[in-house]
Amino acid sequence: MSLRAELLRVGLRIFLKRRTRHFDLAAWRQSMLATEKFVPRPPRRCQSAELNAAGRAFQRVVMPSSRPQRAVLYLHGGGYVSGGPAYYRHFTWRIADALAASVWVLTYRLAPEHPFPAALDDAVRAYAFLAGGASEAKELVVMGDSAGGGLTLALLLKLRDAGSPLPRAAVALSPWTDLALTGASLAENAVADPMLNATHVPEIAQLYLGGADPRTPYASPLYGDVTGLPPVLIQVGSDEILRDDAVRMAASLVRGNPRSRLEVWPRMPHCWHLFAPVLPEARQAIGNIASFIANVTAAP
Repeated sequence: MSLRAELLRVGLRIFLKRRTRHFDLAAWRQSMLATEKFVPRPPRRCQSAELNAAGRAFQRVVMPSSRPQRAVLYLHGGGYVSGGPAYYRHFTWRIADALAASVWVLTYRLAPEHPFPAALDDAVRAYAFLAGGASEAKELVVMGDSAGGGLTLALLLKLRDAGSPLPRAAVALSPWTDLALTGASLAENAVADPMLNATHVPEIAQLYLGGADPRTPYASPLYGDVTGLPPVLIQVGSDEILRDDAVRMAASLVRGNPRSRLEVWPRMPHCWHLFAPVLPEARQAIGNIASFIANVTAAP
């Protein structure tokens, strides 16, 4: 583990981890809004455009290395209640470059204004739009982080159940897969996790579920049948409160498709990939993602 990673853990614990017992959504959103201006801009060689399609807004990110036949549908994190493409502009260009793809970051509807299954419905429409493009559909990958990682896996289940064509592969970063909150790491890592407050998670889950069964697979893919899903790479930090969401989900995915893979990174914080401008482990993890996708797409 690098010195920068250790310093990052300290900083996250001081500045980001909320000590309050109850989750204040308005304050959370306001805090995120205040940080947006500090998100680094992509390099000049990156082409980024806002567009509307399939009834939803996207940010399309393209690098000189991007191949016209490869596209990534990216589903952002934020507990289903916050977030958006602007908070990922320092990261999505790196994914586009590493995967030699165009990256389409979806602005899906947020809870509690739009509870489950609004986000999933938006993801299905977005995927159908990309899959319907002759050039973009040849090597289509779905990827997401945190809640977006769970949404990625729920999307795979929904597409499979509907008989729709599936992507070539998927990637889930620190995914939230169990809104029933049964993972032992929620308690075991409550102190160790430098970023997420375990006492807030039940409230955030209820905001998204809006009364729905937390064990429904389209909200909590951990409870779904993964038969027939494409290869999935899951990356998670060892000290995350969501570690067991990732570990248990990956065990199921590997049983269903041996080409799926789990990486547990020692002492990495939640979605450490988003600290790529300063964290070598983030850039290493992105490299592993690129290798995984290259191996999957090279297979017949």
